[in-house]
Amino acid sequence: MISYLEGKIFRNSDEGLILLVNGIGYEVLLPEITAESFKKYKKNDIVSLFIYYHQTERQPAPVLIGFENEKDKIFFKKFISVEDIGVIKAVKALTIPVEKIIAAIESEDQKTLISLKGIGKRTAGKIIATLKGRFEDESAALSLTSGEERVDISSSTDLIDSVKSVMVAQLGHHPKEAEKMIKDALKRNPHISQFEELIEEIYKKDGKGKNK
Repeated sequence: MISYLEGKIFRNSDEGLILLVNGIGYEVLLPEITAESFKKYKKNDIVSLFIYYHQTERQPAPVLIGFENEKDKIFFKKFISVEDIGVIKAVKALTIPVEKIIAAIESEDQKTLISLKGIGKRTAGKIIATLKGRFEDESAALSLTSGEERVDISSSTDLIDSVKSVMVAQLGHHPKEAEKMIKDALKRNPHISQFEELIEEIYKKDGKGKNK
């Protein structure tokens, strides 16, 4: 599963972007709240995104949704748990900051929720019924720093999972082989905390053209 990406922008639009990570282009959908923040970035600018990876039997082609920070991704995962709100509908609905949506849910402010793209009165009621009170235990997570800061994810499995997913799905490695290569790279450099750093360490070559 891909959960975090850092790379160069190849193409940027209102709907999403193509992010180049070590020569691989990832097409990433962006909710409006994220796309608005990313308008300032141009081709070849280096950016990072927290990724929600969506793939089901009915939707076999993977869909990547990018978020500027982890709090927006956390909210998104809860948002799509509401009946009648699918992934694409949720992407289109996030037109105002997550904090305002949460405040509207907790105060049962249907007017604000109806102002979200594609959300009617009936769905607004379902959002309140499903999500009210579900954010209290995650207040710390929902106040994480913005994506403009470099996020150290070395203490989680997200980095390893993301790199392993790319190595298996995109680069043709067997899962066990990828795990060993990642483990060896982290032994050589245990302070790695970024996607590109780990990829570079894995494929670092000695003078004979072989991986270390």
